[in-house]
Amino acid sequence: MKTLENEQGSHIGADGQQTFVMKCGGSTLAALPDSFFEDLKQLQQQGVQPVIVHGGGPAISDNLAKLGIETEFVNGLRKTTEDVLDVVEMVLAGTINKQIVRRIQSTGGRALGLSGVDGGLIQAEPVANAAEVGHVGDVTYVESAIVKGITAMGYMPVIAPVGVDAAGQRYNINADTAAGAVASHLGVDRMIVVTDVPGILKAVDGEKQVLPSVTVQQIEDMIASGDIYGGMIPKVRAAVSCIQGDVQEVVIVNGSEPRVLSRVLQGEVLGTRIVRD
Repeated sequence: MKTLENEQGSHIGADGQQTFVMKCGGSTLAALPDSFFEDLKQLQQQGVQPVIVHGGGPAISDNLAKLGIETEFVNGLRKTTEDVLDVVEMVLAGTINKQIVRRIQSTGGRALGLSGVDGGLIQAEPVANAAEVGHVGDVTYVESAIVKGITAMGYMPVIAPVGVDAAGQRYNINADTAAGAVASHLGVDRMIVVTDVPGILKAVDGEKQVLPSVTVQQIEDMIASGDIYGGMIPKVRAAVSCIQGDVQEVVIVNGSEPRVLSRVLQGEVLGTRIVRD
């Protein structure tokens, strides 16, 4: 099946359908204004199908605390026992996934929620340091035909990043890694990461300004120099981890910016473009 790329980096299939992949944290999505979901609906009605991959770290931690299960992180990865995995799946594939689907549908959009387990959508293997972190997975394959089938039916897929292997073992997968893998397997070379910040900020003459474009190496240099600090570091590192396979660049935008998705897809310079070195 012949495909081509349009200049904005979203994927256009032989059926003329345009697709883009968006990653968003669960807590960020919950706080987004109705206008964001209105924009999603309008894109869908124009024949542009969003593919959404979401996270949900804070909600997982909250639910673990309610159940008296300790939250432990090793080098930024949540230590995932079978008990933790039950909560991860319940929160990501259940509560958060359906909350996003409901919000999309409440504005008239058409959405279908699923996790990486469904149909073997996201296939995974244990990460290299599985002995330390438990059931955390790296993506080995994405069954992109499932995503294409859902978009062909006129629904936007809303994907929870829980993976599975051939033996049926579930894995907790970092949402950024999952989003990058989904985009790459769909043949999309550019992703949109929706956050609660306007982009990567750098102090210029005492004033914080949004950097329009930055390379992965420049980001590491800015973290080392202290230009990127605090809560911005994990957000930026998360966006960088989306750059894998066919994905050449990631655009970080603030989801509360009016019509942010439409404007980025139309080529407007918004937020920060992170490009490969």
